[in-house]
Amino acid sequence: MKNLYIMGAPGSGKTLMALGLALKFKQEGYRVAYFKPVGTPVRANNQVDTDAVLMKEVLAMSASVEEIVPIRAGMSYLSADRKQERLGDIMSAYRKVSGGADLMIIDGAVFPYVMTSWGLDDVTLALQMNAAALITVKIEDDFSLDRAIFYNEFLSLKGLSLAGNVFNNVPRPVLAKVEGVYVPLLEEKGYRSLGVIPRLEAIAAPTVEEFYQELGGEVLAGHNRMNLQVQDIVIGAMTMESALKFLRRATDKAVILGGDRGDLALAALETSTSVLILTGGLYPDVRVLARAEEKNVPVILVHYDTYTVVEKLHMVTHKLKPEDQEGKRLTLENIEHYCNWRAILDALQE
Repeated sequence: MKNLYIMGAPGSGKTLMALGLALKFKQEGYRVAYFKPVGTPVRANNQVDTDAVLMKEVLAMSASVEEIVPIRAGMSYLSADRKQERLGDIMSAYRKVSGGADLMIIDGAVFPYVMTSWGLDDVTLALQMNAAALITVKIEDDFSLDRAIFYNEFLSLKGLSLAGNVFNNVPRPVLAKVEGVYVPLLEEKGYRSLGVIPRLEAIAAPTVEEFYQELGGEVLAGHNRMNLQVQDIVIGAMTMESALKFLRRATDKAVILGGDRGDLALAALETSTSVLILTGGLYPDVRVLARAEEKNVPVILVHYDTYTVVEKLHMVTHKLKPEDQEGKRLTLENIEHYCNWRAILDALQE
């Protein structure tokens, strides 16, 4: 059996990459299984890992969701169980889930270094499972390429087999720079680029509901429009004059501002806004809620400050549902058109 371990930063599209490759490899006649050694805690105790639910159905896996995602690591995981017990849980689940498969796709943790203190980080687990690593690269600025090269060099020094890198979920304004600057620089360092996949909002943009699941708080308006997608984030910490040009330019956006900025909230509601997120626990002017109900725009009140909200939202990614046939079709199409999936298969044979 061959193992492919997909690693990358939040928002790099690890699970969409896993889904697309799984669909393609299955189409090629392989028996494919999916495994996620270290998941992320969910807000509600009765919620299950949505990535595992999706992949279990797509691949018709008999393993339970709890076996597919054996442990979850929160920010205070060191206060929990012992490392030895957790490693045993992971490897036991791995053996159950991989039974009968030709190829196992392993989905990395939210960051590759999660649980390094216990030796349960992505790199160590990939070595334990004799897996080849595929790095999904999220591009935000030039430092993103530095991070990708750093990951490649670290993995190489650790002796891990590298399948290559895929620049995934790339914003269209920087596609030319990725192809003309970043890819050549990466390859000059001796590391392979296996594709540049443009960002496709239909499968990449998170929904208001997914923002709410991350932030919690109170929904004050627009309860029936939580399925709206969010394509941009605007922070309302500026003068009205400065804010207006940003509000008009961005579409399907989340606007983050204090509840005391009623003037800015009302202005945002007259533009293409998917959600208002009010920080600091400050309730807005009644006119804001009345206009939001008229425009059918959700309003979420949270007690975090603006910086914390922005940091949390950067961790949110869109989760495809098993019934989303169009989303699955587009994900497979991205792999076929923009990713050298044959080279990935070849790397697994090495």
